[in-house]
Amino acid sequence: MKHIKLYFFIATIFLSLSISAQKTKKIDTRDIQGGMWVPSLLEGMNEQEMQTLGSKMTAKDIYDVNNSSLKDAIAHFGGGCTSEIISPNGLLLTNHHCGYGIIQSHSSVEHDYLKDGFWAMSYEEEKVNESLSATFIKRIDDVTAQVFEGVTNDMDEASKQSLISRNINKVTKSAQKEDWQDANVKSFFKGNQYLLFITEKFTDVRLVGAPPTSIGKFGADTDNWMWPRHTGDFSLFRVYADANNRPAAYSKDNKPYKPNHFLPISLDGVEESDFTLVFGFPGRTNEYLPAVAVDQIVNVLNPAKIEVRDNALKIIDSYMRKDDDIKIKYASKFASTANYWKKWIGENQGIHQTNAIAKKKELEQEFSKIVAEKDLVGYTTLLSDFEKLYKEIESVSLARDYWFEVVYRNVELLGITFTTYQLEQAFSRGGEKAFEKAREVTLNRLKRTYKNYSATVDQPVFEKLMSLYAEKMPKEYLPENFENIDFKALSTEIYTNSKLTSLAGAEELLGGTAEEVIKKLNEDKAFAFGKEVHAIFYTKIEPKFQELNMQLSAVQKEYMKALMEVFPNKRFPPDANSTLRVNYGMVQGYSPKDGVYYTNKTYLKGVMEKYVPGDYEFDVPQKLIDLYEAKDYGQYAENGKMPVNYLSTNHMTGGNSGSPIIDAHGNMIGLAFDTTWEGTMSDLYFDADIVRSISVDIRYVLFIIDKYAGAKNLIDEMTLVHPKKK
Repeated sequence: MKHIKLYFFIATIFLSLSISAQKTKKIDTRDIQGGMWVPSLLEGMNEQEMQTLGSKMTAKDIYDVNNSSLKDAIAHFGGGCTSEIISPNGLLLTNHHCGYGIIQSHSSVEHDYLKDGFWAMSYEEEKVNESLSATFIKRIDDVTAQVFEGVTNDMDEASKQSLISRNINKVTKSAQKEDWQDANVKSFFKGNQYLLFITEKFTDVRLVGAPPTSIGKFGADTDNWMWPRHTGDFSLFRVYADANNRPAAYSKDNKPYKPNHFLPISLDGVEESDFTLVFGFPGRTNEYLPAVAVDQIVNVLNPAKIEVRDNALKIIDSYMRKDDDIKIKYASKFASTANYWKKWIGENQGIHQTNAIAKKKELEQEFSKIVAEKDLVGYTTLLSDFEKLYKEIESVSLARDYWFEVVYRNVELLGITFTTYQLEQAFSRGGEKAFEKAREVTLNRLKRTYKNYSATVDQPVFEKLMSLYAEKMPKEYLPENFENIDFKALSTEIYTNSKLTSLAGAEELLGGTAEEVIKKLNEDKAFAFGKEVHAIFYTKIEPKFQELNMQLSAVQKEYMKALMEVFPNKRFPPDANSTLRVNYGMVQGYSPKDGVYYTNKTYLKGVMEKYVPGDYEFDVPQKLIDLYEAKDYGQYAENGKMPVNYLSTNHMTGGNSGSPIIDAHGNMIGLAFDTTWEGTMSDLYFDADIVRSISVDIRYVLFIIDKYAGAKNLIDEMTLVHPKKK
């Protein structure tokens, strides 16, 4: 019965929160913002909070299984971003940076769609993409009781997790769904609740339109995470389906998808305090970590990762500025690397600025006091358990981060050796049959890697980052021969002699019988070097990290349950985990520091003020300049000016990129693409006074499509409305 009690405990928490909210006569709007809520659980507290902020929608307008609702227009784009259907013909809108890799894949020096943009004026001109998907949520069910079936407190943690995994597998296999649908179960509240998601994944998603990077990525890395912002960060795709409007692999016979719902687009713009709803797939937050964990992230782990990426980015940037071919090859990788490098810097600053660690300690002191007063014996050692375990895990966590940042991610040749090392491991575990299967996967992966690879760029990155690795990596996780290595000489030797620096060389190494391939690999300089580093990761770093992390997860799960029991009147939104979520807020400027106040909106005038002719970050297309000088904004202007971006108090994180900003009536008013630098700490600690999301004003999107690109065919299939004029 223990799992049943836990299920009812979670349900009781939601009920008490709802009743508490309804009894409150005067609500500070700062207290009801933040949080990424499950759309199927909005009735009650969340519905009332949204209406307090100005929403005219009901919970069923947002999520309904039996009728058309907003959820039917929201898609997980490529597994990493959010997108939304904005026409009855499957037209899909997301960020430019979400579509960046796809746009790059169709680009060349002769046809550079990153530089020049791309617009399909008919269905026939839309570009087919491999391995791109759009996934819609059809239904969300609570399966907590089924997942905890048979789980008891006297089990050790490994046994609990093993049984939970088996139960999840059973729930997934027995889920009621159509043949073309998928089912998966996700954990919430640190493993205290489980929800089942029934989805439809469309794999024929075609590129329709994208502005040039001088619009879609205006400001590039300098402006990333910053305000004021002036970026037209959008791109357009289209979802295709089979004759029955169901998911299907690409076929010339497929038809544009007919959605159950698409988002009408408001031309009325936004003003201070307007209601804003973000609907999307936020990646991961950790708002309920203890103070000791946040302290370790901010003062130990983040600085190490920042230093690695800082060094890599400087080297890559120097080559991108000199060579257009390298610039195209590395554009997407550079942007991805720079994104979190800058995010971690802002996260650290935000944690310090809001005094978040001290505030968490205050909460923990209050928690300990109540636990003692109420004699809640089961919770008395939770905080001391955290202290002990985080002290134990610090060294191996740091080692793991160094391995991922240096070896796996930023030194590409070592990433290639890791891929081939896994091939060797497949042979060791499963023999010839496993090897042949893994070889095909490996070759396909390497073909994608080498398409955008330059050994000329990678060699100095290897030299710099491996020197840093040898110096900063905890010594117990370094190979024995890493002392006094001349990495400059080593890099020259490896990049001169290794066959893994090119696709042709890799294909040569991977040809032959399994025994021949393994022999050739081990004779390769790069592989031999990488293998030694990878072996330590597999035998020392990862096993110890997972052992300690499992213990930490068990304590965190109990701490999450304890927080909800000890503080029954506090709001506890579940952490993000790449599932569909709703977040609500309002349009609002902010004060990042004393004496500075940022208004909530920017205009095209600001683009021209930042304009630097020929600069790869701040150049402006001549046609956009002409439109600005003529004030030719069409129906998209606001008092004679062209709005570009705006701020709102919505709580977002990675994965929310491309999420629609929805008004009080269910119309689209913007496209989320960033968070202000001061607010990036919201993954760990949310502060409504300083956290702001940045969105493209939907009117700027329409202006670029219509007046800049002349793609009126796309405008014509949308539904444009004026809700404020009713």
